[in-house]
Amino acid sequence: MGRFLLGLVLGLLLVPASIFAWFKYGKVPVAVNDMPLPEERLITSVPLSARLEREMVTTPPIQPTEENLIAGAKIYHQECAVCHGIHTRPSSFGPHMFPSAPPLWEAHRNGTVVGVSDDPPGETYWKVANGIRLTGMPSYKGILSDAQMWQVSVLLANADKPLPPAAFGILTNRQPSAPAAPDTPEENQ
Repeated sequence: MGRFLLGLVLGLLLVPASIFAWFKYGKVPVAVNDMPLPEERLITSVPLSARLEREMVTTPPIQPTEENLIAGAKIYHQECAVCHGIHTRPSSFGPHMFPSAPPLWEAHRNGTVVGVSDDPPGETYWKVANGIRLTGMPSYKGILSDAQMWQVSVLLANADKPLPPAAFGILTNRQPSAPAAPDTPEENQ
């Protein structure tokens, strides 16, 4: 019995001490190019899926009207394109993030799904609003209004469908997302 208790106490002390020593003095994979920790994707995806299941709004409060899709394209171009890319032009650094930022305008899964168009808009809205820890995806609460977050979410849910020409122009850089302010002599000095 004494050996069992000694083993139990040593196990309870040595395991945490070993983990602490590995974090403090070992080569923990913290760089983007490092291999992931064992079961890292499982550890992060299971709670994310559970939280989405519990909190996701199933019916968007807006419809994919031309006005909402154009507004969503403007928001996407300004806030999202730097990491997720635009039509025919992927992000230069999104693939080098860990995990990589998904290209939201490229077809995948047998060429039928574009970006996250197979996700319900409520799931995309939740991710836009709350962000996702350990991924680089920020929370846009406090940056965008609810209506703006829904507009970009509905746009992404319809990425595999034909978009209004104005929205498509914004997403291909053929049309500016906002009028450029003219340079004034005071600003250039």
